[in-house]
Amino acid sequence: MEKQKTLIQYTNEASKELKTYYGYAYPLNKIVELLNENYGRDFKLYNMERERLSDCRDVIEDILIYNPDEIELVTRIYDSIGSSKILSSKEGNYSISPSTFNNLFYFPNYEVALVSLPIYSYGHPYPENFLFGKSDKLVTKFLHFYDDIERKFMLQGITVFTDTEEGLVRSKEKITQQINREDVLLEDRLKTEIFRSIDEFFLHSGSFFKTYDIPYKRGILLYGSPGNGKTTLVKSIAGSVSAPIVYWQITEFTTSYSIHEIFSKVVRLSPMVLVIEDIDSMPEHSRSVFLNTLDGATTKEGIFLIGTTNYPEKIDPALINRAGRFDRAYEIRQPNEQLRKDYLVGKGITQFLEESKLNDLVRMTNGLSIAQLNEVYMSIALEWHYEKQVDIQKVIHDMQANQKKVYKQDWITDPVGGKLGF
Repeated sequence: MEKQKTLIQYTNEASKELKTYYGYAYPLNKIVELLNENYGRDFKLYNMERERLSDCRDVIEDILIYNPDEIELVTRIYDSIGSSKILSSKEGNYSISPSTFNNLFYFPNYEVALVSLPIYSYGHPYPENFLFGKSDKLVTKFLHFYDDIERKFMLQGITVFTDTEEGLVRSKEKITQQINREDVLLEDRLKTEIFRSIDEFFLHSGSFFKTYDIPYKRGILLYGSPGNGKTTLVKSIAGSVSAPIVYWQITEFTTSYSIHEIFSKVVRLSPMVLVIEDIDSMPEHSRSVFLNTLDGATTKEGIFLIGTTNYPEKIDPALINRAGRFDRAYEIRQPNEQLRKDYLVGKGITQFLEESKLNDLVRMTNGLSIAQLNEVYMSIALEWHYEKQVDIQKVIHDMQANQKKVYKQDWITDPVGGKLGF
């Protein structure tokens, strides 16, 4: 069967039939005609909630790479929109693959077709995803296949959703370095409690919750000053559970729609971990919707919810003062003396300092975060590399002086030559 290269060409009679080149109904009718002609009759367009296929372009991309036998490229829709995608790697290499936009894809095992097209509103293009099928039964089977594929490839890394001015944007962050649980620097009691609740949630499909008649949902809030391992803890969880991890970065662009879209997705693909970063930054206009969503009877079913914040004083009290939203709040504190020593020794500080100086350094770093300890190690390593000796008092003094400037935002010390700018 010979596939058409382009379904709608601007130069032919199509341009006369369209009030605007990207009219709404015309391309959809042309797609149905083409599918009926190529694959037999009875194709029809299925309507569904917008968020149900919101990530179809990402899912199609995964299928093209890992399950190419499941999919066929039928045709390019519009001739003036690109049909190929240029991919670049970190090594500077380039490859070309079919674009998941403006191309019609067919799934022969389910007699279903998917396309993502621009729909113009007020002069601006907005991508819309359309599903075509022959029967309700086959469409239902396809949607189960689609969910299985999406969940499978979400397991290969952390799926990041960010609210932007253009809407909810999805990206994938691969776990390039496994963080073991023993590498997470927390007090033993706290660490045991957090990982025990994680394990019981995902162990044997939540049998613990069923045995003791406990609702299959869990919410914990991690709070504390920046740089003390909240993100490291989340990454260690991601590498140690057999469930997808969704990382949601809320911003000033978070809306009731994006809240609904996120929770619809994670419930559909549960059980999974949903991490909400900087939960204190939830916009005022979206807070009531967010709280009501958390209160929904089945909203969190199968979801292990982790909220993080560096500013617990900004947290809406309604988040933690009502059962069913966040069950526990854990403070991730500044590392104590033993944890500071464990961290520095683990980094390799003993190649630069003898035991007595190491103990002095540990005492002098009281009040520093894990991130700041990492900078201490870096500074000591640099000084040793060039001087073959280390003045730890100077290293700590310089860091503390810099921190004071950061807190005071006192960057300019020379009124003449110290200004930034051009």
